[in-house]
Amino acid sequence: MIVWINGAFGAGKTATAGELVDLIPNSTLYDPELIVAELRLLLPPKALDEVADVQDLPIWRRLVVDTAAAMLAQLGGVLVVPMTLLRQEYRDEIFGGLAARRIPVRQVLLRPDETILRARMAAREERERPLSRANGAHGSPGAAVASSANGAGAAGVAGGAVGRTMADTEGRGRWAYDHIEPYRAALEWLVADAFVVDNGPLDPRRTAHRIAEALRTGEAPVCEIVQTPEPTTETLAAGVLLFDDRDRVLLVDPTYKPGWEFPGGVVEPGEAPARAGMREVTEELGITLDRVPGLLVVDWEPPRPPGYGGLRLLFDGGRLDSADAARIRLPGQELRCWRFVAEREAAQLLPPNRYERLRWALRARERGVVLNLEAGVPVG
Repeated sequence: MIVWINGAFGAGKTATAGELVDLIPNSTLYDPELIVAELRLLLPPKALDEVADVQDLPIWRRLVVDTAAAMLAQLGGVLVVPMTLLRQEYRDEIFGGLAARRIPVRQVLLRPDETILRARMAAREERERPLSRANGAHGSPGAAVASSANGAGAAGVAGGAVGRTMADTEGRGRWAYDHIEPYRAALEWLVADAFVVDNGPLDPRRTAHRIAEALRTGEAPVCEIVQTPEPTTETLAAGVLLFDDRDRVLLVDPTYKPGWEFPGGVVEPGEAPARAGMREVTEELGITLDRVPGLLVVDWEPPRPPGYGGLRLLFDGGRLDSADAARIRLPGQELRCWRFVAEREAAQLLPPNRYERLRWALRARERGVVLNLEAGVPVG
């Protein structure tokens, strides 16, 4: 199990996590900030300079999941993870990856009053200013890791711009203040599946006791992010394109992976692909197609580690009238929302490989043909 302590920068996550491991038997502190120091050594500077926040790096999000799984396989028990996640799609991707490995996550949100939060930020900035002068203007990756491990706070290396260090007190403090507004914006979904603790009047020890009691009684529930197990071989998947009266295509936003997607999913053993697509439309959207959809494209997706690739089929599910669209009901654990989009907007929402598949499916629909693709490129 993982206890994920979320909250604004400066909310007291790291200090609380340190106390919590003393209260939960067979528990270990896992701080994803430490992964950042390794990435700064492993990745070329250009890759780091392209992002303002380390969480924007797909490799960081994957390593957070893989490292957690490896630690639990080695140690067992409970991991206590103090880490700010303010982007819902990143939270869903990470928690979904953990769910795929059968690792339950109980999310705790530390939510002190904003006045108290700002006061804590100011106090920490004041405490760290002498250390900043002693260590020099820029510090070092080693200093960053040491400060993080000693509970100096999550506003340093992992949560913020990759180029910052823990010794860069002025920049880090300003950066923490800048993230108060994104934190406010994220509160609506943060409180939906987290156990909320107002730790404004509580010190880290009492906050940890409150969390431990909620874990014992079940008051802090498992965060129900759904993810199917990662494949171990090539897969066959069927997607269905549905259109409105303006020929816009329907896309859905999964909670368990980044980027938008077509309604559809993996074809089960012994299942006809078109029927699988129809089944997925019913499961995902709550509507039943009255005819078997016609095939538009067959796309061979090459294996790209850690993925195994396989065949991806797209079918034409026809048009949905306004009454059909009004009956759409999403499974809350799997899909966040849906919308009809024009091709240009789809290019902004879909990952590149899915967009190429859609682009050629639309051309096939216009021409009344079936196209054979390899890695999104027509062949034959």
